[in-house]
Amino acid sequence: MRITRVLMIGLVMALAACSSDDGIRILSSNGEGPDEFRILPTKPLSAPANYSALPEPTPGGKNLTDRDPKGDAVVALGGKRSAVHGEGIARSDSALVSYTGRKGRSENIRGTLASEDEEYRKRRGRFSNIKIVKQDRYNEVYDKYQLDQYQEHYRWRRGGATTPAAPPRQ
Repeated sequence: MRITRVLMIGLVMALAACSSDDGIRILSSNGEGPDEFRILPTKPLSAPANYSALPEPTPGGKNLTDRDPKGDAVVALGGKRSAVHGEGIARSDSALVSYTGRKGRSENIRGTLASEDEEYRKRRGRFSNIKIVKQDRYNEVYDKYQLDQYQEHYRWRRGGATTPAAPPRQ
């Protein structure tokens, strides 16, 4: 009787180890179901002041009665709504953007980094990601790429740069 229980527990654990999870950050379910927090009530219907100034209707596009919580928050805090929706680069930031792109830039950098990250995780080995309990493994995977903030802080200070005070080591 005892041997069968141990055998059953071992079988369940072996079966659980065969499950696979491609993500290393487990923050939410990966289901395709609705997300109740993304449903926003619309603004009340009203007649526009000028019917000729109405935007052209586009399938899946924005509606005049759709709420924009991020844009509303930015405006309430004194910012511009265009900062949220990416309507081009502001004139005040054009010099910064041209300076940072002086050695070239990739238009598809996010896609490139995502594919390189996936290749890196595959190279780590088939069985290196097997865990019985699901957990957030981001820091474990990328630990050797993390910047030591204190070492960098002291490096800049030795170079003569003015740096803000650093919190004490714990």
